[in-house]
Formats: sequence, C-alpha cells, structure tokens
Amino acid sequence: MNIANKITKFLIEKKMVACVNIIPKIKSVYWWENKVCKSDEHLLIMKSVKSNFNKIVKEIEKIHPYKVPEIVCVDITANKNYLNWIKEYAK
Repeated sequence: MNIANKITKFLIEKKMVACVNIIPKIKSVYWWENKVCKSDEHLLIMKSVKSNFNKIVKEIEKIHPYKVPEIVCVDITANKNYLNWIKEYAK
C-alpha cells in the first residue's frame, strides 16, 4: 500500500477526516539539503474540522517517510449542508 493510501485509510477509519481526495503524480520541484530535488508525489486534499488539525499532523508525521511533509490547513467557505456533513464525520 502506498503512503497516500495508508494515510487516507488511517485518517478516515479514525474519523479524523470526512473525505480525502487523492491526486496522483504531482511533479514537485523543491529545495532539500541545499540542492534542488524533483519528485513524483501525491496530493491529498482532506476535509476535516479545524480542531482536528494538530492530531492529523501528528498522525501524518508518524506515517510519512519525509522528515518535513507538507501539511497545510486552508479555511473554506462552503454550503451549510456540506459543512455539516464534514462535522458529522470528522469528529
């Protein structure tokens, strides 16, 4: 099982997130240890409540092989029913 699927499965089963979109084969170019690196990565877009952010970060850092995985929280504005659905499943 690849890392994206492992992270997704864990967070969904623990109800830390309501949904995860997995976007495969993102080309990343970045600085790491004083050199430019290129990687094929997966982008995970997770829907959760803000109060779960720190717990999600801790769990991803345990699973992810990178020393510094990218974990970003973005506030969203969405329709009320969608936000209620997130709150119902991401406890």
